[in-house]
Amino acid sequence: MNKRGWIRIVEAFIALMLITGALLIVINKGYIGKKDISEQVYSVQIAVLREIQLDDDLRASILNIKEDELPVEWKDFENYGLEEVKNKIIERTPEYLYCEGKICKLDVVCSQEEFVERDVYAQSVAIAANLEKYSPRQLKLFCWVRD
Repeated sequence: MNKRGWIRIVEAFIALMLITGALLIVINKGYIGKKDISEQVYSVQIAVLREIQLDDDLRASILNIKEDELPVEWKDFENYGLEEVKNKIIERTPEYLYCEGKICKLDVVCSQEEFVERDVYAQSVAIAANLEKYSPRQLKLFCWVRD
């Protein structure tokens, strides 16, 4: 009965499992070659959306869009009198990001039309009413890192 041989086999197996586990944790956390900027992007998006949501003029221009004309794509913002909203988004977006907006009904899934081969960060805010009008909709902001 050679117990020393079995003990060495078990020790080698445990060492191998520890090394494999450590490697899997490091790879899963994304420590290798990838910087996580999601918190920065989401805080920028929330700041821009809240600023638009709280501005009476910008909110009114979004509420003035007729229900049957929704959704409004980013490229069509000027056609619907949303130049100020588009300019606010562009002006408040940092240089390292590119952002596009879309206005949809509140009760539908508001997704981006064009496929972007990057990590896209999306955030939305409800624009429901002002003193004269109740017409709930959402303004959704899609952002990704520029080249």
